[in-house]
Amino acid sequence: MREAALQVLQMPDPAAKAVAARALFADPPVLDTARVFSFAGPLPGRPPRPRLVAPADVPRRSPFTPEGRAALLHSVAHIEFNAINLALDAVWRFAGMPEAFYRDWLRVAAEEALHFTLLAGHLATLGRAYGDFDAHDGLWTMAEKTAGDIVARMALVPRTLEARGLDATPPMQARLARAGDARAVEILDVILRDEVGHVAIGNRWYGWLCERDGLDPLAHYAVLAAHHGAPRLKPPFNLPARKAAGFTDAEIAALGAP
Repeated sequence: MREAALQVLQMPDPAAKAVAARALFADPPVLDTARVFSFAGPLPGRPPRPRLVAPADVPRRSPFTPEGRAALLHSVAHIEFNAINLALDAVWRFAGMPEAFYRDWLRVAAEEALHFTLLAGHLATLGRAYGDFDAHDGLWTMAEKTAGDIVARMALVPRTLEARGLDATPPMQARLARAGDARAVEILDVILRDEVGHVAIGNRWYGWLCERDGLDPLAHYAVLAAHHGAPRLKPPFNLPARKAAGFTDAEIAALGAP
């Protein structure tokens, strides 16, 4: 299973990768939790486009023009494509975890693949395709920073960077609804529902690892965020979604700490 996840991660074609990720979850091979891979090739597999630029160089787009709406949805599709890669990377990279860990992240990869496929289909109705706009590599950069530390990976990718989507999605849906794009709002409903579960998986395994290693989850999170340069989260926060995803009252209170 873990070797198969690596093979899918290496696939450069987004549509083929999405199909393969869903198939891998539906019919996974035998799992070897203990094997440690020594792999030095380029990761992840990507298409030639989109061009990756610095986050500050990706323009903010209004959904109230067809071009701006396509660019906005392209940015979400890019997040979902990266999220497929992040989930597959967690499966192959980290040895010695319980079987449920690997099955959880295969599920995440499959659901992110569905999200990407829905967005790519909607972009096509707007005359656009994934790769047509510039994008940045912030999610994968954090994956590289945490490649050697599973605790940091669980802390800073699903429950930090991906959790930002819980906060950002409702305002985005409101703008798209005002722009008259009901289909985009429906797709984001699916994404938000599933992302609560994905962040919950990150929270669950971060808590499990902290308990295993004798770490205080809240205090250790602050250490990891500072060490790896995690972005400071800014309001407004989607508190119901964050609670549903398993954030504790203390963690939610810490969001507003100076």
